Amino acid sequence: MKKSGALLLLLLSWALLTAETRQLISFTELMAALNNGELVRVVIHYGQCQLISGNEEKQAPDAIGGMTIDVYEYFAPLSIGNQLACVIFSHSSLINYGGFIYDYVKFRIYENGEVKVTAQYASTEDFSLEMDENFFTVLNDGNNDGALYLYKIK
Repeated sequence: MKKSGALLLLLLSWALLTAETRQLISFTELMAALNNGELVRVVIHYGQCQLISGNEEKQAPDAIGGMTIDVYEYFAPLSIGNQLACVIFSHSSLINYGGFIYDYVKFRIYENGEVKVTAQYASTEDFSLEMDENFFTVLNDGNNDGALYLYKIK
């Protein structure tokens, strides 16, 4: 039993070390990967985005975030009042940022490549918002300055 466990661990380690990524450069490629059950990673360069906070434009922080898309929802045009098809996914985690808070981020990617990222910090005591910011960019297609990169794990 110990030998089979060690072999399994060795195989998993090898798979992780040899995994390759391929950049997804369009909404169509993203949806194909997601609908095929493939693993997709998101990397956002916040400093390259337009930041709107409290109804005013501000300087975006020089920060980078990343996550795996685990759960998503696709909405066809006009299904939720949206003119364009879009995919929405989010992630929340507990972080220590001068005290524990919930860090929530939601991505909305439209079929024309436009992206809206909402980042919020919420109190662990009553979920009141301590930060609420919206970042705007486009999907990076390898030829533009888009701040959102998508990668499919092969």
